[in-house]
Amino acid sequence: MHWLTFGDSAPMIDPAVGYWWLLYHEDAPARAVGFCGLSKSPYSKNFGYLKRSGVALEHRGSGLQLRMIRVREAHAKKLGWSYVITDTTDNPASSNTLIRAGYKLFTPRHPWGPYATTLYWKRTINGQR
Repeated sequence: MHWLTFGDSAPMIDPAVGYWWLLYHEDAPARAVGFCGLSKSPYSKNFGYLKRSGVALEHRGSGLQLRMIRVREAHAKKLGWSYVITDTTDNPASSNTLIRAGYKLFTPRHPWGPYATTLYWKRTINGQR
């Protein structure tokens, strides 16, 4: 699924780390159409990190990214995390979805992205500020 959505534009990440979801469409129940991951942030004990996610080209624009964000936020709440962070690089569609989901840009103390154009996003999920 990673190769179908990213090709060689993004390095493969370890699927053994974190929590992962596969999305299936009712018209093709044997074929995944999307995936997403969540892990504990290495930068703070109370933060979850929205890992890589992707949707097959023919299913983009149907709201799946927003649904995947909500599923991961719900799981992060169950784990007792108060915040969720993520990053985007040169991806206006993902940035707009994060804005719709209530994420705000922030500047991390120790930026982890490899590019100067990386944007960092944060959302409170358990009522703390």
